[in-house]
Amino acid sequence: MHYTLCDMFSDLTQNSIEAGADTITVDIEQTETSVSCCIEDNGKGMSPEQLKRATDPFYTDGIKHPHRKVGLGIPFLIQTAEETGGTWSITSDVTDNGKGAPGTRISCSFDLTNIDTPPVGDVTGFFRQILTFPGSYEMIITREAPGFGYTVRRSDLLEALGLQDQGEFADANALSLLGQYLESLED
Repeated sequence: MHYTLCDMFSDLTQNSIEAGADTITVDIEQTETSVSCCIEDNGKGMSPEQLKRATDPFYTDGIKHPHRKVGLGIPFLIQTAEETGGTWSITSDVTDNGKGAPGTRISCSFDLTNIDTPPVGDVTGFFRQILTFPGSYEMIITREAPGFGYTVRRSDLLEALGLQDQGEFADANALSLLGQYLESLED
């Protein structure tokens, strides 16, 4: 299901959007030997009972994919982290968590020197994908890597491309410019 770590991160970020979050932060920190990711949202959150079920690969709420009998995003994260010497942590709350909203926080790290760790993958493609998921939300991405770092906000990118009224990256030209911009940040 997930060939790269970025594929896994994308799936987990999509969960935040589908949970009704209007603000999502994605932080990726990479060194020569490790990569860590933290995804935090102010979506509807999960109760302790729901959070426990979310770690079970044989559970799905049936809403996202009505015909599926399994939900694998979080279980794949856990399995991959545990089998490669990585770490994972998930906290969630359906009540006011002191930030004025419920929400979920997923943190994970992976040892890139472990032969079984999947490749990191296309980081700029991952960012482009999560920034262009449909819906009205703010996405704040922070990236740290050897020799560079940056932060981008979805709202700033939409404004720069004159798409703030549409609220989405709606055409091929905008998607191309977004991709070029993200790639320039990595150089």
